[in-house]
Amino acid sequence: MDVSNNSCLESDGQSSSGIEFDIAGEILPGWKIIASYAYTDATITKENTFSVDNRLNNMPRHTASLWTTYTLQNGGLKGLGFGGGIFYIGDTHDCVCPLGNRAGDLANTFEVPSYTRVDAAVYYETGNFRAALNFKNLSNIRYFEGTQGRTEVQPGAPFTVQGTISWEF
Repeated sequence: MDVSNNSCLESDGQSSSGIEFDIAGEILPGWKIIASYAYTDATITKENTFSVDNRLNNMPRHTASLWTTYTLQNGGLKGLGFGGGIFYIGDTHDCVCPLGNRAGDLANTFEVPSYTRVDAAVYYETGNFRAALNFKNLSNIRYFEGTQGRTEVQPGAPFTVQGTISWEF
């Protein structure tokens, strides 16, 4: 176990409980939506190195997302689609971390801020062919994906455009 940067916890003294739900459906022909929410309470329950009830790092209590797409169903642009979504990674910690932050290490000595990221997409589908442009982090916010203790904090990607072309066999 490497406890020098609080990045590893080898023990059976961890507890994770909560709820998660997803809902997906087609509101109208071509208009799809996916929404999700999760509440996770992940803590240390038995340990000699770190305090019992400390939050596990990289485990936000609250996460939520909403993604919707619309694909044109008729006309010359049939198969052209657009999508957009919002993703929230956060917390409402009731001990060390104030509203909106996540534990940064197992000792809970620093915090990683919550964040809300907005993404979008434009795509074209016909038969087995699909081409897409994905726009991630539209507002170019500065955020942190996670940590491995104080010495390793992974920043999230800035505004990114990703193109894909695929053919389904």
